[in-house]
Amino acid sequence: MNFKVAEGIVGISVHDKEIARFEGQYPVPDGITYNSWVIEDDQTILLDTADSAFTGCWLRELSAVLGEKKPDKLVISHVEPDHSGSIAAFVEAYPDVTLVGNAKTFAMLDQFFPQPVKAARQIVKDGDVLETANHRLRFVFAPMVHWPEVMLAFDEATGTLFSADAFGTFGALERIGGWTDEARRYYGNIVGKYGAQVQAVLKKAAQLPVKRLCPLHGPVLEEQAMSEALASYEKWSAWQPESDGTLIVCAGFHGHTLAAAERIRSELTAAGREAALVDLTAEDKSYAVGLAFRYGRIVLAATTYDGAYAPAMEAFISSMKMKGLQNRLFGLVENGTWAPMAAKQMAAALEGLKNCRVLEEKVTLRSAMNAKNEEEIRALCEALYA
Repeated sequence: MNFKVAEGIVGISVHDKEIARFEGQYPVPDGITYNSWVIEDDQTILLDTADSAFTGCWLRELSAVLGEKKPDKLVISHVEPDHSGSIAAFVEAYPDVTLVGNAKTFAMLDQFFPQPVKAARQIVKDGDVLETANHRLRFVFAPMVHWPEVMLAFDEATGTLFSADAFGTFGALERIGGWTDEARRYYGNIVGKYGAQVQAVLKKAAQLPVKRLCPLHGPVLEEQAMSEALASYEKWSAWQPESDGTLIVCAGFHGHTLAAAERIRSELTAAGREAALVDLTAEDKSYAVGLAFRYGRIVLAATTYDGAYAPAMEAFISSMKMKGLQNRLFGLVENGTWAPMAAKQMAAALEGLKNCRVLEEKVTLRSAMNAKNEEEIRALCEALYA
């Protein structure tokens, strides 16, 4: 589909509704979009292409927008294949186009296309301007948000910030409800490690009169939606929780550990606290990673396994460490029929997280819950908010 974004700017959005896992990792039950943007003026400037699985569809949409015109330049904001995958076919269709990128852009592009894309190239630097009769496109480099070659582009004429993967979200456009939940899951799992770099870009963006955000995935964000997105990124990139509620993440085998996790949620909600539960045996860990960027308190409930703890929990903790999660309070629940070890091992694994603390209060199940465990759960819930 194509749609007007602002005066002289048209969006082209390809909806991938068949994909099961984005990047082969993250479930996307509502699909995902690949966006590109066309500036129509005395020169025709295109920003980005689409995944190679949708080259034909994307070229048809582009042709419908261009009509008899031919694009003068293609700005490559991000070389990841879901955005650059159609470049070779695009150049074949429009051989007189000039590719615009930075030095790292073209080094990476040549790696993805061993048969060189034969088109003129224009190398730009941070702050450079690409000018047409009615538009001034200023390049804002955003290294490691979330690849080193990423660059944003700000159109001074319309206040439009083409934000590459920043402010993107999972979901095909017509299936996107509220932006925040899936955008948080997208941020936490894909961009989350690079909070310091995101903060640097937000400082640059704060100096610009931005009226709308045009990400490579998801909807255009304007007015209140844009303000909320910027505020969310401020929190997420600083690893500051949105809520003082509690995330409970469970990895058990026979239902008893999950029963304890559910009991903790009930105890907290009865006390008027917000609490969310993710069962890693039923839900992908990406949902728990996303919620870890929301909540300031996290309870980990895991069954002992081979002297350590359930592999699903190990994968989740590994992801939290990989994304550099900070400023959280943890509570631990373990289960073990003969030798409970999960709490000790999880506490050791959490030691690498910055500004995080593990409560001394813990819950130790030996198979199923008993009266002592009920007391331990109450003590844990009280300690979470002491």
